[in-house]
Amino acid sequence: MRLLSVNVGKPRPNPWKESGSTGIDKRPVEGPVSVRDPGPKGTGAVGLAGDRVHDVAHHGGSDQAVYAYAREDLDRWEAELGRPLANGVFGENLTIAGLDVNGALIGERWRIGSQVVLEVSCPRIPCSTFQGWLEQEGWINRFTEAASPGAYLRVVEPGDIRAGDAVEIAHRPGHDVTVAVAFRALTREPELLPRLAAAAEALPEGIRQKIRRRIEGADAP
Repeated sequence: MRLLSVNVGKPRPNPWKESGSTGIDKRPVEGPVSVRDPGPKGTGAVGLAGDRVHDVAHHGGSDQAVYAYAREDLDRWEAELGRPLANGVFGENLTIAGLDVNGALIGERWRIGSQVVLEVSCPRIPCSTFQGWLEQEGWINRFTEAASPGAYLRVVEPGDIRAGDAVEIAHRPGHDVTVAVAFRALTREPELLPRLAAAAEALPEGIRQKIRRRIEGADAP
C-alpha cells in the first residue's frame, strides 16, 4: 500500500454553489506536506498545509481533515467515463494505491510514512460542486449508485507526508461498518442507519444524531 500523491487545492471560482470559491481543484505537490488537526469546522481549515475549503458549513474541520481516494477506483471510473482522471481530480488530498478505501472500517487507523496516523471518520457525500467540476450530467446519482465514495479522515498523530510513503493499517476495529456501508446508510438506504451504531464512537456527531433519530423513530409506538 502506497501513497501515490499528496494533492493540495488551487482556489477557483465556484459557479455551481453560492460559496463563491471552491478548493476542489486538487493538484499533486512535490516534497513533504505538513498534516495537522485543523480544529472545529467553520473556519475553512483542513488537515494539509496549503489547502482549505470554502464551503465552511459542509466541509473542513477535524472530522473531515483529509480526504482519501483509491487509485484503483479512479481507474474504474476512467474506464466508465472514457476519459483520463488525474490524481486529485475527485478533490482528494491523498491518492492511494493498494488499499481498499471504501472497504475500510469506520475508526480504522492508517499510518502513512514514519510520522502520521489518520483515522477513518466518514464517507464523502457528493455535491453539486463535484458534479459541475467533472462536467458530468447526473453525476451525483451515478456516484451515489456506485457507493465508492472515498473516506474522510481525522488526524491522530501529526507530521509530514509525501508521495511514495508507505501506507499501513495500524488499527482495525472489531465491528463491520465500512465506509461503503456508512455511505449507503446516509444516502439511499437509511434503514441501515441502526447498523452504524456499532461504529458510533468514531463517527462525527452529526451522523450519530441521525442514528439516534432513526433508532428512536423505529422504537416509537
